[in-house]
Amino acid sequence: MARKPLRPRQRREKTAPDYKYNNISVNRFINKINYKGKKTVAEKILYGAFDIIREKTKQEPLEVFTKAMENARPLVVVKARRIGGATYQVPVEMSRTRGETIGMRWIINSARERKGLPMKIKLAEELMSAYKKEGSAVKKKEDTHKMADANKSFAHYRW
Repeated sequence: MARKPLRPRQRREKTAPDYKYNNISVNRFINKINYKGKKTVAEKILYGAFDIIREKTKQEPLEVFTKAMENARPLVVVKARRIGGATYQVPVEMSRTRGETIGMRWIINSARERKGLPMKIKLAEELMSAYKKEGSAVKKKEDTHKMADANKSFAHYRW
C-alpha cells in the first residue's frame, strides 16, 4: 500500500528561449547559474564564458555548449529502494529533461569548486573540458553509470 496519497501529475511550465541564442537550454542554464535573483549577472557569466570559448576553440559556442551538455548528461541513476529490511541501489532510467538538469548542475558545481579565477573563465574551462569528454562533470556521469552497471542485478526491483 502506498505511503503517500496519489496526487495529479504536475505540468511542466514552458521555459522561454534566451534572447541572444534563441535556445531554451541556454536559458535553463542561465536560470541554474542564477544566484540571489540576479539573472543579469548570470547572463553576463554565461555569455562571457561563450566569448572565451569562441576565442579559444574557434568554434561556435552554442555547438560546444550542446555537445558538453550531451557529454555530461546521465542516462541512468541509482535510487535507493527498501525491500524487506534491506536497502538496494536500483538503477533507473531517467527522462531527457531530468538528465539535462542534473548535467547542468554538475557542470555549474564543478565550475564553482575551481578556485582563483572569475566564474566566467571557470565555466568556460568546465564547458570545454566536458566538450572533450574530460572534467569532473563527465567523471561524475561515468561514476554514476558504473554504479548503475554494478547494481543492474537489482533492476527487477524497479517500479
